[in-house]
Amino acid sequence: MTIDVYALNARELQTLIASAERRMQQLLVRRPAVAVRRQMAKVARSEGYSIEELFGPSAQGSEPKVRRRSGRKLGKVAPKYRDPENKRNTWTGRGRMPRWLAERTKHGRSPTDFLIPGLGKPTARKGSSIGKKSVIKRA
Repeated sequence: MTIDVYALNARELQTLIASAERRMQQLLVRRPAVAVRRQMAKVARSEGYSIEELFGPSAQGSEPKVRRRSGRKLGKVAPKYRDPENKRNTWTGRGRMPRWLAERTKHGRSPTDFLIPGLGKPTARKGSSIGKKSVIKRA
């Protein structure tokens, strides 16, 4: 739902603000759904029922799943690339290329133009020869 606040007059805007504040108070007061679900399951078990018997089979799957973290931890990496126009725009070379760099490379510049001096070598691509061992035969 999108509300265009510029199209509202002062009275409508005050009404909207008041209703938003009432809704915020409701959300702050009520308990989390997980806590209520556990309490309901406990009451159902004490009366000899299961949640599935009372609410159907779909109630069983409503418990949130616990996500496991992967065993591999990624460490912090120093940035390799910096935008000369805005020094706060940096990129480590990991993940997707940021918008500022993609836009500048689209206009004919190379990502190596944005390398931070002394910190980074170009990020290797799958087909790149950077980082691969090569044998040089001497005659």
